[in-house]
Amino acid sequence: METVSKGKDRFLIAIVVGIVLLVAAAVAVALLRGGTPDYKTEDTAEAVAYNYLLALRLEDYERAYSYLSPTLVHYPANADQFVQDVRSAGWPFNPTQEDVSLTIEQVIPGKTQTIVQVRETRYHQGGPFDSGEYSDTFDVILKNEPSGWKIVEAGRYWYGCWNSTVENCK
Repeated sequence: METVSKGKDRFLIAIVVGIVLLVAAAVAVALLRGGTPDYKTEDTAEAVAYNYLLALRLEDYERAYSYLSPTLVHYPANADQFVQDVRSAGWPFNPTQEDVSLTIEQVIPGKTQTIVQVRETRYHQGGPFDSGEYSDTFDVILKNEPSGWKIVEAGRYWYGCWNSTVENCK
Protein backbone atom coordinates (compact mmCIF):
# COMPACT_ATOMS: atom_id res chain seq x y z
CA MET A 1 0.00 0.00 0.00
CA GLU A 2 2.82 2.36 0.72
CA THR A 3 4.09 2.34 -2.89
CA VAL A 4 0.66 3.30 -4.25
CA SER A 5 0.50 6.27 -1.88
CA LYS A 6 4.00 7.45 -2.86
CA GLY A 7 3.04 7.20 -6.55
CA LYS A 8 -0.07 9.32 -5.95
CA ASP A 9 1.97 11.88 -3.97
CA ARG A 10 4.52 12.20 -6.77
CA PHE A 11 1.76 12.57 -9.35
CA LEU A 12 0.07 15.27 -7.26
CA ILE A 13 3.38 17.10 -6.78
CA ALA A 14 4.02 16.93 -10.54
CA ILE A 15 0.61 18.45 -11.24
CA VAL A 16 1.16 21.27 -8.72
CA VAL A 17 4.64 22.01 -10.12
CA GLY A 18 3.20 22.04 -13.66
CA ILE A 19 0.49 24.51 -12.65
CA VAL A 20 3.02 26.78 -10.92
CA LEU A 21 5.23 26.74 -14.04
CA LEU A 22 2.27 27.59 -16.30
CA VAL A 23 1.25 30.51 -14.07
CA ALA A 24 4.84 31.80 -13.97
CA ALA A 25 5.08 31.54 -17.77
CA ALA A 26 1.78 33.41 -18.20
CA VAL A 27 2.92 36.22 -15.90
CA ALA A 28 6.26 36.49 -17.72
CA VAL A 29 4.54 36.69 -21.13
CA ALA A 30 2.12 39.35 -19.86
CA LEU A 31 4.94 41.48 -18.45
CA LEU A 32 7.15 41.17 -21.52
CA ARG A 33 4.32 41.74 -24.00
CA GLY A 34 3.07 44.98 -22.48
CA GLY A 35 4.72 48.34 -22.45
CA THR A 36 4.11 51.63 -24.14
CA PRO A 37 4.36 51.76 -27.93
CA ASP A 38 7.09 54.00 -29.30
CA TYR A 39 6.63 57.03 -31.52
CA LYS A 40 7.92 56.72 -35.07
CA THR A 41 10.24 59.12 -36.86
CA GLU A 42 8.15 61.83 -38.51
CA ASP A 43 9.44 61.52 -42.06
CA THR A 44 6.32 59.98 -43.65
CA ALA A 45 2.60 60.76 -43.64
CA GLU A 46 1.93 57.29 -42.22
CA ALA A 47 4.29 57.90 -39.29
CA VAL A 48 2.72 61.29 -38.49
CA ALA A 49 -0.80 59.79 -38.57
CA TYR A 50 0.39 56.98 -36.30
CA ASN A 51 2.09 59.43 -33.91
CA TYR A 52 -1.01 61.66 -33.76
CA LEU A 53 -3.26 58.76 -32.80
CA LEU A 54 -0.68 57.42 -30.34
CA ALA A 55 -0.31 60.86 -28.74
CA LEU A 56 -4.08 61.00 -28.26
CA ARG A 57 -4.05 57.50 -26.75
CA LEU A 58 -1.26 58.48 -24.35
CA GLU A 59 -2.99 61.81 -23.65
CA ASP A 60 0.16 63.60 -24.84
CA TYR A 61 -1.93 66.51 -26.11
CA GLU A 62 0.92 68.92 -26.79
CA ARG A 63 2.47 66.38 -29.14
CA ALA A 64 -0.87 65.60 -30.82
CA TYR A 65 -1.45 69.34 -31.26
CA SER A 66 1.94 69.71 -32.97
CA TYR A 67 0.74 67.48 -35.83
CA LEU A 68 -2.16 69.77 -36.82
CA SER A 69 -1.76 71.99 -39.85
CA PRO A 70 -1.65 75.66 -38.86
CA THR A 71 -3.54 76.37 -42.10
CA LEU A 72 -6.79 75.05 -40.58
CA VAL A 73 -9.65 77.57 -40.62
CA HIS A 74 -10.06 77.36 -36.83
CA TYR A 75 -6.60 76.20 -35.85
CA PRO A 76 -6.45 76.03 -32.03
CA ALA A 77 -4.47 78.99 -30.68
CA ASN A 78 -2.45 76.75 -28.36
CA ALA A 79 -2.27 73.28 -26.82
CA ASP A 80 -4.72 74.26 -24.07
CA GLN A 81 -7.35 75.20 -26.65
CA PHE A 82 -6.61 71.92 -28.46
CA VAL A 83 -7.29 70.01 -25.22
CA GLN A 84 -10.57 71.91 -24.71
CA ASP A 85 -11.64 71.05 -28.26
CA VAL A 86 -10.73 67.38 -27.85
CA ARG A 87 -12.60 67.10 -24.57
CA SER A 88 -15.69 68.84 -25.94
CA ALA A 89 -15.78 66.45 -28.90
CA GLY A 90 -16.59 63.57 -26.55
CA TRP A 91 -16.26 59.81 -26.99
CA PRO A 92 -15.09 59.65 -30.61
CA PHE A 93 -11.81 61.19 -29.50
CA ASN A 94 -11.23 58.52 -26.87
CA PRO A 95 -8.67 56.00 -28.12
CA THR A 96 -7.48 55.55 -24.52
CA GLN A 97 -10.08 52.86 -23.96
CA GLU A 98 -8.43 49.47 -23.78
CA ASP A 99 -11.19 47.95 -25.86
CA VAL A 100 -10.16 49.91 -28.98
CA SER A 101 -7.37 49.11 -31.42
CA LEU A 102 -6.22 51.25 -34.33
CA THR A 103 -4.39 49.78 -37.32
CA ILE A 104 -3.06 51.56 -40.39
CA GLU A 105 -4.53 49.73 -43.37
CA GLN A 106 -3.24 51.64 -46.38
CA VAL A 107 -1.53 54.82 -47.52
CA ILE A 108 -2.83 56.61 -50.63
CA PRO A 109 -0.42 59.28 -51.86
CA GLY A 110 -1.77 62.17 -53.92
CA LYS A 111 -0.52 65.34 -55.57
CA THR A 112 -1.61 67.74 -52.82
CA GLN A 113 -2.35 65.42 -49.92
CA THR A 114 -1.85 61.90 -48.65
CA ILE A 115 -4.60 59.77 -47.16
CA VAL A 116 -3.79 57.25 -44.44
CA GLN A 117 -6.64 54.78 -43.97
CA VAL A 118 -6.99 53.55 -40.41
CA ARG A 119 -9.09 50.65 -39.15
CA GLU A 120 -10.63 51.13 -35.73
CA THR A 121 -11.79 47.96 -33.99
CA ARG A 122 -13.91 48.20 -30.86
CA TYR A 123 -14.26 45.12 -28.70
CA HIS A 124 -17.31 44.39 -26.55
CA GLN A 125 -19.07 41.57 -24.76
CA GLY A 126 -20.98 39.79 -27.48
CA GLY A 127 -23.68 37.19 -27.43
CA PRO A 128 -23.25 33.59 -28.56
CA PHE A 129 -23.56 34.58 -32.23
CA ASP A 130 -21.75 37.90 -31.99
CA SER A 131 -18.05 38.24 -32.79
CA GLY A 132 -17.61 40.70 -29.92
CA GLU A 133 -16.02 43.32 -32.15
CA TYR A 134 -16.98 46.09 -34.52
CA SER A 135 -14.61 47.52 -37.14
CA ASP A 136 -14.78 50.60 -39.28
CA THR A 137 -12.25 52.60 -41.26
CA PHE A 138 -11.59 56.31 -41.36
CA ASP A 139 -9.12 58.55 -43.16
CA VAL A 140 -6.38 60.71 -41.77
CA ILE A 141 -5.60 63.35 -44.40
CA LEU A 142 -2.20 65.03 -44.38
CA LYS A 143 -0.40 67.72 -46.39
CA ASN A 144 3.34 67.96 -46.77
CA GLU A 145 4.00 71.50 -45.56
CA PRO A 146 7.38 73.24 -45.24
CA SER A 147 7.52 72.19 -41.58
CA GLY A 148 6.74 68.55 -42.47
CA TRP A 149 3.64 66.37 -42.69
CA LYS A 150 0.64 68.04 -41.03
CA ILE A 151 -2.87 66.71 -40.47
CA VAL A 152 -5.88 68.50 -41.98
CA GLU A 153 -8.52 65.85 -41.15
CA ALA A 154 -8.64 62.72 -39.00
CA GLY A 155 -12.07 61.11 -39.15
CA ARG A 156 -13.54 60.48 -35.73
CA TYR A 157 -10.36 61.67 -34.02
CA TRP A 158 -11.01 65.19 -35.18
CA TYR A 159 -12.88 68.25 -33.94
CA GLY A 160 -15.16 69.31 -36.78
CA CYS A 161 -14.77 73.04 -36.26
CA TRP A 162 -11.04 73.00 -36.94
CA ASN A 163 -11.55 72.90 -40.68
CA SER A 164 -15.13 74.17 -40.87
CA THR A 165 -16.09 77.42 -42.57
CA VAL A 166 -19.39 77.61 -40.66
CA GLU A 167 -19.41 80.87 -38.73
CA ASN A 168 -20.93 79.57 -35.50
CA CYS A 169 -18.12 77.04 -35.15
CA LYS A 170 -15.85 77.92 -32.21
